[in-house]
Amino acid sequence: RFASAGDDGIIFLWNAQTGEKLYELHGHTHKITAIAPFSSSDVTEEKTDLIITASADRTVIVWDCASGRQVQKVSCFHSTVKCLTVLQRLNVWLSGGSDLCVWNQKLDLLCKTSHLTDAGISALVELPKNCVAAAVGKELIIFRLSASNNGSEGWDILEVKRLVDHQDNISSLVSVNDLTFVTGSHIGELIVWDALDWTKQASECNFWDSSVHSDVQPEIKLSQSPHETSVQHLTSDEECVFAAVGKGIYVYNLQMKRVIACQRTAHDSSVLHLEKLPNRQLISCSEDGSVRIWELREKQQLPAEPVPTGFFNMWGFGRANKQANQAAKKMHENTPVYFLELVGDLIGHSSAVQMFLYFGELGLATCSADHLIILWKDGERESSLRSLTLFKKLAQNGDLQLKL
Repeated sequence: RFASAGDDGIIFLWNAQTGEKLYELHGHTHKITAIAPFSSSDVTEEKTDLIITASADRTVIVWDCASGRQVQKVSCFHSTVKCLTVLQRLNVWLSGGSDLCVWNQKLDLLCKTSHLTDAGISALVELPKNCVAAAVGKELIIFRLSASNNGSEGWDILEVKRLVDHQDNISSLVSVNDLTFVTGSHIGELIVWDALDWTKQASECNFWDSSVHSDVQPEIKLSQSPHETSVQHLTSDEECVFAAVGKGIYVYNLQMKRVIACQRTAHDSSVLHLEKLPNRQLISCSEDGSVRIWELREKQQLPAEPVPTGFFNMWGFGRANKQANQAAKKMHENTPVYFLELVGDLIGHSSAVQMFLYFGELGLATCSADHLIILWKDGERESSLRSLTLFKKLAQNGDLQLKL
């Protein structure tokens, strides 16, 4: 199953295999600003699959996915909740707006921070040792949750550090693993952080500079407008961070600490969402309504040849700079160069594709500003499944005929 939510304040629950609409959830009066799944782990009750939704109407609602009913509603917020994060291990969830609040499953407020800023928290990510990182404008604030000293089941939340390395508002925040997390900003800064001591490990801020990525055909532009350099979305595996920067996609290798592949014009407009797939593949969607599948492939490197200079060298006389040639050859040996090849283009939406969900063998669901949700399937797999079903039916009919 999956859930979709829109500016009309309505949430729909869908069957990811068939596309059937299961429930239509009404309770919010303004657009949905955040949504998160939450499984109850109360030992006294059966496991319950829940979703939490936040809205611009300054309310948060918990829904039961099995029945579609509203479980609980909270209306005590002073501002819109922009992000929700579930700490499944602690059986609590966090809401981020002008305050950071900690809640239990029954929507009891366990603790909250003092008022942060009018802009509020735009993104949250869980860190080790009961910590979370919150993006508040240009700042990254580290909070730690600790059990209350008064013997109750409550929690306390404490601000432990502020990181001010970004020059512009943080637009994306993602966890890589228990040791690393990454942030991206509106002016194209990517920073890799240590998740344990919150120190800066590496950074990249030259995504659109053709002199840095010399393997890319340079584009002639008078200036870069802000939306062309903004890091809209980040996703990661253990090896690389995949960044949607303006219209492009960049692959940043965490061990090499540099960009190893890019498509500077992956789409005609800003890339809004990325997801890494198995088999070195990647899906991206854009404001231009396109959804594309990419494959990360290694370039075939030719051996470094001496570059002849001067009139005589043009005819094979004289010797090239041996030292320069050896340096170039060593650089080629130590620098694997990759490229993103377009292997699929899903055409069906007429407006910006905001996001998608990948379900493996069940397919892919995309949602768009054209009010459509499209469920995409692997044609070869679906064809083989239909053929198998048909074969079974024919075999059953054959058995019946033999019995008759």
